[in-house]
Amino acid sequence: MSNEKTATSDDLACIQTQLGRTPRNVHAIAYRCPCGKPAVVETEPRLGDGTPFPTFFYATCPRLTGAISTLESTGLMVDMNNRLATDAELGGAYAAAHDDYIAARTALGVEVPELKDISAGGMPDRVKCLHSLVAHSLAAGPDVNPFGDEALAKLPKWWEVQPCSEVE
Repeated sequence: MSNEKTATSDDLACIQTQLGRTPRNVHAIAYRCPCGKPAVVETEPRLGDGTPFPTFFYATCPRLTGAISTLESTGLMVDMNNRLATDAELGGAYAAAHDDYIAARTALGVEVPELKDISAGGMPDRVKCLHSLVAHSLAAGPDVNPFGDEALAKLPKWWEVQPCSEVE
């Protein structure tokens, strides 16, 4: 199992299988499943065709994204938004996660003025996509994105039923 962030040709082939399409502008592997396969990628902030792409951390593992989709269907985001509206400390932590996301993307050194203050998942004002928030939590590690961490803690161990390493 590789712990390297650099995407190998095997990683890109795996991601293509995961997505069912050719991956676009993968900069690096941001997180690997415990089985070693890519689960979250860093995507260039400007795609090859020039389109700005704000979703820097992009979940690719279909087992992970399926588990997140199931969690989204529970109404968790409504609860998160309600808490965000009334809890100043949580709002501050979520704003810091927004800043972390932008800083990670900016560190690539690619200027994309259209994305200047844009992160993903609704940050910093609302929760609209758990996929982006969980991907950020997996890439950045614990205690960076409070809602990503919360959603991640509620997910089943998606890699255990059929490890991603068994994907053909």
